[in-house]
Amino acid sequence: MSVGEFRQDGLKGRTALVTGGASGIGAACARELAACGARVIVADIDGEGAERVAGEIDGHAWQVDLLDVSALETLTLTTDILVNNAGVQTVSPLVEFAPERFRSMLALMVEAPFLLTRAALPHMYAQGFGRIINISSVHGLRASAFKAAYVTAKHALEGLSKVTALEGGPHGVTSNCVNPGYVRTPLVDKQIADQAAAHGIDEREVVERIMLTDNAIKELVEPDEVASLVGWLASDHARMVTGASYTMDGGWSAR
Repeated sequence: MSVGEFRQDGLKGRTALVTGGASGIGAACARELAACGARVIVADIDGEGAERVAGEIDGHAWQVDLLDVSALETLTLTTDILVNNAGVQTVSPLVEFAPERFRSMLALMVEAPFLLTRAALPHMYAQGFGRIINISSVHGLRASAFKAAYVTAKHALEGLSKVTALEGGPHGVTSNCVNPGYVRTPLVDKQIADQAAAHGIDEREVVERIMLTDNAIKELVEPDEVASLVGWLASDHARMVTGASYTMDGGWSAR
């Protein structure tokens, strides 16, 4: 079987749910899983964006506010593959970090993945197959100043993923984290442009000197690169891969 044939048929008959699927990494993951044959549900608070991506891949859109955690407590999911991707960032010193913002970020990036995983596991257990794929970050393994909520949330997600791996293993369910560095998304592109203007340097210098100072490879990660790893983790080829954290950070965490 060729690589192309695997992409088309490897996940045929499987259903995948991708949160934060309307743009960036989530949209790339939705497209990759669809290309591998899965029926994809694109979940996002941005309903129009979710509809747009779902329309591209013959999938389904689910407009959902994952901060409404009480609504997730009674949820039942019949998905075979769950990609917990939705997330946000706030940069602020600890002494100025708004407590409500800290709580909401942990709700979105820790509590919501817990509740979605909890909702998906009974179906996965019943059929003896499941894939939980958590889009973490190099910040799930390393810290940076001024990112208290994000670093805390991603470290917590790593722990949740490992517990899920231990409990899910006997039932054919794997759970893993993908840990990219800076990924080329519209949000990051805007940050690069803003930093270039503020510092009076070109955008390439911003990437190399400010954003990727600890990287061995001075390049941003592309969303499709993250998605390719997600596609593999969802496949039968990754049957024995669980409780792992896969860095895709250009060597940042090697230091």
